[in-house]
Amino acid sequence: MIPRLPATFLLAGVVTAMSAANAADDVTLPAMQIQDTAAQDDGQSVGYQGKPSSSTTKLGLTNKQTPQAITTITRAQMNDFKMNGVKDALRSAPSVTVEQSESDRTEFTSRGFDIGSFEYDGMGMPFAQTIMIGDLDMAEFEQIDVLHGANGLMSGTGNPSATVNFIRKRPTRDFQAQIDTSVGSWDNRRIDVDVSGPLTDTGNVRGRFIYAHDKGNSWMDRYSHEKNVAAGLLAFDLSDADTLTVGFTQHNSDSNGSTWGDLPLVDINNNPIHYSSRSSNVGQPWTYWNMHTQRAFAEWKHDFGNGWNATLTGTGITEYQDTNMLYVSSVTDDDASVFAAHTSSKAHQLLGEAKVSGPFSLFGRDHELTFGAAYGRTHQKAREYDADEAGYFNTSFAGILAGNTPTPQFDYTSDINTQNFEDRQKSLFAGARFSLADDLHWIAGARMLSVDGTGESYGTDHSQREHGKVTPYTGLVYDLTPQWSVYTSWTEIFNPQYGTVGVDGKVLAPLEGKSLEAGIKGSVMDDRLNLTAAVFKTKQSNVQSADFVEVGSQFRYFTDDYKSHGIELEASGEALPGLDLLAGYTYVHIENDDGDKARRYVPTHAFRGMASYRLPSLPQARIGTRVSWQSGIQNDNYSVIRQNAYALVDLMTSYDIDSNWSTALNFNNVTDRKYLTSLYSGTASNYGAPRNLTASLTWRY
Repeated sequence: MIPRLPATFLLAGVVTAMSAANAADDVTLPAMQIQDTAAQDDGQSVGYQGKPSSSTTKLGLTNKQTPQAITTITRAQMNDFKMNGVKDALRSAPSVTVEQSESDRTEFTSRGFDIGSFEYDGMGMPFAQTIMIGDLDMAEFEQIDVLHGANGLMSGTGNPSATVNFIRKRPTRDFQAQIDTSVGSWDNRRIDVDVSGPLTDTGNVRGRFIYAHDKGNSWMDRYSHEKNVAAGLLAFDLSDADTLTVGFTQHNSDSNGSTWGDLPLVDINNNPIHYSSRSSNVGQPWTYWNMHTQRAFAEWKHDFGNGWNATLTGTGITEYQDTNMLYVSSVTDDDASVFAAHTSSKAHQLLGEAKVSGPFSLFGRDHELTFGAAYGRTHQKAREYDADEAGYFNTSFAGILAGNTPTPQFDYTSDINTQNFEDRQKSLFAGARFSLADDLHWIAGARMLSVDGTGESYGTDHSQREHGKVTPYTGLVYDLTPQWSVYTSWTEIFNPQYGTVGVDGKVLAPLEGKSLEAGIKGSVMDDRLNLTAAVFKTKQSNVQSADFVEVGSQFRYFTDDYKSHGIELEASGEALPGLDLLAGYTYVHIENDDGDKARRYVPTHAFRGMASYRLPSLPQARIGTRVSWQSGIQNDNYSVIRQNAYALVDLMTSYDIDSNWSTALNFNNVTDRKYLTSLYSGTASNYGAPRNLTASLTWRY
């Protein structure tokens, strides 16, 4: 039987899809793309060679100085392969698996575990239940940094998977503008506008305006989407030492024919269900999922001189969610047991951080210190309306697939069908990079975190209290040569679990454990190509199990302990003159506490790669490909639910008409491979997009 996801899941992601802004280093892009002329040396991603922002590591470390692997998805890559949403962008990150469990709800995993930390310019609270709702548009971001492994010192919570940091675009000192238009399969069309430059003669006041409109249908029956994004930023040079940046974003994600739970893969007797078309969809004409987010931030930077600086950031977010959803619980022949609900929610979040960093001398050597404090508070309210008190009702499964299920009357609610809770996080952190020798550096630090939760969530006490939890971090980096270094790092894992209820009726205890990593980093081709090889080992306890008990309409989960180990290999940059690439291979093996292989929905082997090449004989033209391959996956409990190994191949070509105009064609899934998007949710999934085409025209100034 396929469990109905608890109503909490409908609102998952509200708390932490909203995140705060910290200092983001401006980014310089290659020719023909908007550049930030005020960019610092740190964070200047050029072409496909990613350079992480200082906000990603919190300590202001470069990739080579960081004792963990880092992947950067650059603006050049996003533009080349039309990666307009976060799901498509992170599908290209070699270390990340995008678990597209529903049309509008996505989980992400890395190194076998859920990614729960998504940040904006280096700060944010973890996702509620590690789920992102909607498809975060990439229009307002310059790049995405993925810091592999546990990150308790730098992100506030230790998680053995990864931390994803979105780096905002910033106002530029020179006037620049770009308009990009595209049309594609299933009547998809998009327009992007990005204008930036000085607002005064001296350039001490700068502004940037970003707008995106994305609308279209889908290969899935009845599904359509519309995204509208508007962002404005202003930067003020208050003095030679002070810069104030403020910004506001409105991000609306609306969809119709939305899925809740996806296509059942087995019937009530665990026999496989076969679908004649990959366009099959349980979403109905009356189902929809709307997410509207408003995010405002202010950031003040002060330069004390002598290398010391301070950053003070504050962010406020309001998010509204409104849904009509249908879930298929079980299927017997043509009889389907379903659950339908209308839910609306509103959440407010306030986050702030103060950070000071700079060099100091000790024992005749120069070292670097960073310390600060962070605060976050979220208040969330929601109410669910069901078809009746029982919630479930029977209907024709064929009628569901045809979109003929009548709209229920959503007129039942109760106090159990509500959320009203508040979460608070307070932390102090300090870290230092000690120069033990000219070629040996020690990174050490700790974060002390306090977590409080009050209120109720769908009839469950949301109370939780963890005070003074210290998460230590330590790492060593040894420079073999100016181009090559070896490293190792160790940290503890501590991550509060929001919203998931245990069998005792209380919120699950925080995730805890330890993570160890070692590797080598280098650069070749005159430092134009970065190489990384890493091995990792992780142990984690209190992980939500697939096993549960049902109490009323609520699902209460058992927990498991897991161990994982693996290898990551990655290359990024210019491999040959005119040939840019990002490619990586990941191996991960996960075991439960009994030593048996577990979490089999995570591929053991995966390869992600993309490359573009400028033709020497026709330099106005570029060609490229993106390849994604993974080994077979399956359900841990039902061997009939599996996805064989498969590869997806995309092609692109672009042509610069002149210095202002360019055009491009993107041909996705050229082999028309039929595949399931994920087995994360257990016994339900959807089929991925078949062969499709996008044509675009871009004007730049």
